[in-house]
Amino acid sequence: MVDQPGLRSGATPLAVRMRPRTLEELEGQKHLLVPGSPLRTLASDASGEQGATSVILWGPPGTGKTTIAKAIAQSSGRKFVELSAVTAGVKDVRDVMQQALSSRDLYGLSTVLFLDEIHRFTKAQQDALLPGVENGWVILVAATTENPSFSVIAPLLSRSLLLTLEVLTDDELGAVIDRAVSDPRGLDGKVELDPDARAAIVRLASGDARRALTALEAAAASVSAEDGTPVVTAEQVAIAVDRALLRYDRQGDEHYDVISAFIKSVRGSDVDASIHYLARMIEAGEDPRFIARRIIVLAAEDVGMADPQALVVAVAAADAVQFIGMPEGRIPLAEAVVYLATAPKSNASYLAIDQAIADVRAGKIGRVPAHLRDAHYAGAKKLGHGKGYRYPHDADLGVLEQQYAPDELKGAVYYEPTDHGNEREVSARLEKLRRIIRGR
Repeated sequence: MVDQPGLRSGATPLAVRMRPRTLEELEGQKHLLVPGSPLRTLASDASGEQGATSVILWGPPGTGKTTIAKAIAQSSGRKFVELSAVTAGVKDVRDVMQQALSSRDLYGLSTVLFLDEIHRFTKAQQDALLPGVENGWVILVAATTENPSFSVIAPLLSRSLLLTLEVLTDDELGAVIDRAVSDPRGLDGKVELDPDARAAIVRLASGDARRALTALEAAAASVSAEDGTPVVTAEQVAIAVDRALLRYDRQGDEHYDVISAFIKSVRGSDVDASIHYLARMIEAGEDPRFIARRIIVLAAEDVGMADPQALVVAVAAADAVQFIGMPEGRIPLAEAVVYLATAPKSNASYLAIDQAIADVRAGKIGRVPAHLRDAHYAGAKKLGHGKGYRYPHDADLGVLEQQYAPDELKGAVYYEPTDHGNEREVSARLEKLRRIIRGR
């Protein structure tokens, strides 16, 4: 094994050593860095304070949010203060505001406040930012991996420019990796990277530059230097990086995006996409009970009476996961997903209950018809409860003409079966039942 200078530099990770020092060194985000863009204006010495606008950078990890913030501060010559929402409190924010106000009034120096993970700030903490942002004491550059519409208070959003960062493309990730291999701040050319190894790192990184550099550093540290310049191979990358760390945060946007795509893929009968999203959730460590619950809802909402067995399969899968645990639980989950994705679809039951609930909430209720009311307690018969009720089992067909709905809903239709799967038969039978019951 090798531990050469250039492969490791003390305790400083490769991703930190290779952080771009200027916006020009940054790979990706070209849509935000065109001449005249807000970020370019903010980073320019000649912009003047009138052009200084607070910004909120929203994007996945490893796309350059921190790099952009630091590059802005260094390029513009402004004072740079960094806070983390994980450790900072309201007092820390107010101290920064007071210092920024003093710097502006005494020295004419504006302050860039970089606040990482602003979505972790409480409403009170975010409120503490407002005076400084509104009055221009600080230029806020905030970073978040979660949708600011849900995680940042509206007054702060309205005073800031929201910029969305995108995951890096394979070519951009490749450029990051190549620079790290050759740059003196990185591996300084002390290792070679096999093309297959490079491709493996790009694939495992999933658009995250930090993850790519972490994987490269781990693989480079494991190579042998016995015969000249050591070569990092795809096998060494696979050993160093046991599995692809998925871009998936169970508390963040990706959680909702993946489950949304999963539900829509099953509903759309794309079994392969459904299994793909199931695999992503499993590999990311999603709670299998959460997955099982969504599968049960899918069975009732989107398959419904087109195949009543779907709900049975979904509940059985949930019970199986609870009984055997993971990783074996992935198998009944997959079976249920395949069953649901390939089953005929109907949301008629779902639409029926929602429409009925809407009518109830709108006041379309009415009294229960007297002949259907409970007649078992003392005095009920004197009130006419149960009088005139006809017992369906006494009829030859097991069904007979009788009013069941309140007068206000007489003739109402909620359930309208489709012609898909089992509901084709239900539809024909239901037409006959309604004709008899309603006396048509």
